[in-house]
Amino acid sequence: MASTSPAGTAAGLADLLTARLGTSAVLTDPDVMANYSRDRLPLAPSGTPLAVVLPSSTEEVQTVVRACADAGVPVVPRGAGSGLCGGANAVDGCVVLVLTRMNRIVEVDAANRVAVVEPGVINADLREAVSARDLFYPPDPASYDFCTLGGNLATNAGGLCCVKYGVTTDSVLGLDVVLADGSLLRTGRRTVKGVAGYDLTKLFVGSEGTLGVITRATLALRPLPQAPGTLVASFPDTADAGAAVTRIVAEGLVPSLMEIMDATTVRAVERHLGTDLGSGDGGGTLLLCQSDAGGEAASRELAALERVCSESGAALVHSTTDPAEGGLLMQARRSVHQAIESMGAQHMIDDVCVPRTRIAELIDGCAHISEDVGLRIVVNGHAGDGNMHPTVIYDGDDEFARARQAFDAICDLGLSLGGTVSGEHGIGKFKQDLLARELGPVGLRVHRDIRRSLDPDGVFNPGSMFDR
Repeated sequence: MASTSPAGTAAGLADLLTARLGTSAVLTDPDVMANYSRDRLPLAPSGTPLAVVLPSSTEEVQTVVRACADAGVPVVPRGAGSGLCGGANAVDGCVVLVLTRMNRIVEVDAANRVAVVEPGVINADLREAVSARDLFYPPDPASYDFCTLGGNLATNAGGLCCVKYGVTTDSVLGLDVVLADGSLLRTGRRTVKGVAGYDLTKLFVGSEGTLGVITRATLALRPLPQAPGTLVASFPDTADAGAAVTRIVAEGLVPSLMEIMDATTVRAVERHLGTDLGSGDGGGTLLLCQSDAGGEAASRELAALERVCSESGAALVHSTTDPAEGGLLMQARRSVHQAIESMGAQHMIDDVCVPRTRIAELIDGCAHISEDVGLRIVVNGHAGDGNMHPTVIYDGDDEFARARQAFDAICDLGLSLGGTVSGEHGIGKFKQDLLARELGPVGLRVHRDIRRSLDPDGVFNPGSMFDR
């Protein structure tokens, strides 16, 4: 694959890219490159890149990809580095392609409820920009105030609103993608309906940078919802909280948000924020719901949610339509990761999704795994769609092996409950074996065939998702 010309060798690649993109776009200082070499999961393997490149346009991305393909150098696409599976981690001798400078909201078409964006746009910035037009972009990962849309697209990110509005792919109409030979593929359309040809858009969403580099996305928007009403319910028993979730789904209620936190998570958040979430009043597991239906419809939905929680054994149920009070309750949920970090130890955040009727079994199973390995496991997640985030707390290298044992056992548990090993964080460089088990040999073969057909020389993100 590598060229014999000086410009087509790995040794001359950084100089070539500097000449074409400018000195500010090509970083080779080892300390600077180290900051771009991994995401927020410290446990996944990472290597030392040849260079970090920050393009400003699709044309510059094409230039980088073509030069890397010619030199036989792999390309690892990266956004803000907020991932939790090592999917954007460097491999030795690669070019880390950082897309944060491509941060334009190109267009907001209010009449057709469409936005066209570059991959470096921050999720929260798009939400704010379209809200000024009375529009709404639903996907809202917990890191929405600093994660980029490109990363959201690469991992098919979800968030707190998935129960009602779906995950990232449900809001994507089309993509611009730079392929391994540097050519530009445009997928999808701007129309509400469109079934011509294969759905290549969905193929690239969630591909974690292994099939191409997304440089532009056409996104579907929704009318801006009403300010939500909020309900919090505290349950003394996990099974009761799980029963409430099952009943909410069975009764056809569709809150815009439904989150769950186990007792250990609740206590960690209370300590972190210096607040009271009901753990001292006979409560343990916390269920947090919102309704953005507006007006009387929201009041009816909150009343129905309150009834179900009370009848399911909640020790405390409280609802409010005050945005400020609701915001404080939401702060508790969005502070979970910081609360866990404040516990003063290392942690592995798992990401399994199970049928909603089996959430309680997953939480109880995590408690048994915790006892078996002798480590704390805290559980929180999106009860509305069954996507849970058990987090294993451990202390240093001495406990790492047990922590990894617990991590894998949680994934095994999720699969045994009819679930999946990743609901929104992706596979990256940490869950390849687990993905292979979930897909099975035929599914894995098809994945590999697709990858080879689009990237026969293995330019993009080697070692992520699965081996070639």
